[in-house]
Amino acid sequence: MLAAELVDVDRYPIGEAGPARAAVVQSARAAIAADGCAVLKGFVRAASLPALIRECDAVAEHAHRNFNQTNVYFTQDRPELDPAHPLRRFYPRSNAFVPADNFGPTSLLRTLYEWPAFAPFIQEALGEARFFRYADPLADVIVNLAEAGGGFPWHFDTNNYTVTLALQNAEQGGLFEYSPYLRTSTDENYDGVAAVLDGDTSRVKSLSLEPGDLQIFKGRYSLHRVSPLTGARTRYVAIFSFAEQPGMVGSPERTRQLYGRVLPVHVERAGLRADALLD
Repeated sequence: MLAAELVDVDRYPIGEAGPARAAVVQSARAAIAADGCAVLKGFVRAASLPALIRECDAVAEHAHRNFNQTNVYFTQDRPELDPAHPLRRFYPRSNAFVPADNFGPTSLLRTLYEWPAFAPFIQEALGEARFFRYADPLADVIVNLAEAGGGFPWHFDTNNYTVTLALQNAEQGGLFEYSPYLRTSTDENYDGVAAVLDGDTSRVKSLSLEPGDLQIFKGRYSLHRVSPLTGARTRYVAIFSFAEQPGMVGSPERTRQLYGRVLPVHVERAGLRADALLD
């Protein structure tokens, strides 16, 4: 199946230059400027979803699960601060990611990711000057699995943006909640962050992302979470990764944490011995 068959190109003609494509780009850019978030509803055709879900089902057993306690910044505790400070509030977090090497040349998700029209559209929507497909063979195209009791607590992303495709929702829960631009590069706004953590919803927006929806989200400065899930059905979300520099890969430590293993390229790029950290 071609990428143009997966995507509703009548609604989102991103592969063809012209006014219709320009309007889609402008709409996404305006949403990101206002809220840090653009959602392209039904970006993937409903008829394409069963095949994509089957692809996820077939590789779900290869997901690496990781459980830890984290604050919203993914930093270490700061005992010198007040216990109520956001830097000192830690929450349980569970991750389950299917590494990218499970999505080979025949993968539909990889077909979409490597579609020549896809990355340029995302770049224009984000307004990024430098934009490259991520070179990490474990992390360029991945799927997040979330099961009953899972979800993501409040956090800021460590990267500037994420590009995700909703594929299958849990039976209940999984609402995407976010506080747009709650902090800036010069102001952490700890009081505002604490207010959200304490339950203040005055600056919180909620999204019910449906299968087929593409989300472009600037999460470095927008606090966000995924509400807890219930029911037997697994939630699948595909993540398409891009970078500001060509040839970038993850650090060995972070890669092992997320995917349970590292490859020679991670070790070599970190300047370590060839036998270090390998399985």
